[in-house]
Amino acid sequence: MALLQMLQQIEQQQWVDIPTGWLQGRTLYGGLAAGMMMHKAQTVVNDSRKALLSCSITFVGPIQFAAVKLTAEVLRQGKSVTSIEVRLWQDDAVQSILVASFGTGRESQLQVCNEAVAPDYPAVEQLNIMPSNAKTPECFKQCQLAWAEGHYPFTGSNVPDFGGWFRFDPHLHSDRAMTLADFMILTDIWPPGVLPMLNCVAPASSLTWQMSFVHPLQHQLCDWFKYQVITDFSGDGYAIESAHIWDKNDRLIALSRQTVTVFT
Repeated sequence: MALLQMLQQIEQQQWVDIPTGWLQGRTLYGGLAAGMMMHKAQTVVNDSRKALLSCSITFVGPIQFAAVKLTAEVLRQGKSVTSIEVRLWQDDAVQSILVASFGTGRESQLQVCNEAVAPDYPAVEQLNIMPSNAKTPECFKQCQLAWAEGHYPFTGSNVPDFGGWFRFDPHLHSDRAMTLADFMILTDIWPPGVLPMLNCVAPASSLTWQMSFVHPLQHQLCDWFKYQVITDFSGDGYAIESAHIWDKNDRLIALSRQTVTVFT
């Protein structure tokens, strides 16, 4: 089942099948869960005048490769902003929760443009696409990542963090207009920023994820984006990191912040 078919299922029914190719280890890739909940939220809000302002996701428990149930509750629907909560269920338990705010633009005397400047990375054609091997999680094969700075995960680096280009693999995904769900699915494909410091493979997973959106998402599914992550803190088995995502024209699309559990 393609991503588009999954999104259509979300629009039509409460129970949704999981497409193949999206496991991360033995459980579902968190970005796919986030994208499913985002599409449910957008479907329920159903107001093209209201753009996504921000969202917060808590990954409660592991999701298995089986059908999931999505439920949504509009928490408040105001003139400018609608807030909604979506829950993803499996085995009669909540496994993930998303809270999102959609809003319309309003007149304001305050205008501040202090956006982070996009890094000047070499063109994708000058870089190597991250190779896949037997130990690479299944979900990583759905996308292409081209490292432009920093080191690969589990290479024993003295410092964390990295950045580069990324997109859906056009050999596996037909190009079309990108949805918010697609963007969420794609963005979470980058591993935690601390993993280059490890010298052997160890599991890690997102615990919470917050995203704020700056400029509208008006892209095609297989467009290239830039990503750069900075680790703010790591200790006691957790890491806190911030990331920026720009499009190929260096327009800042979103800011991301995650708390990551590192099992080492």
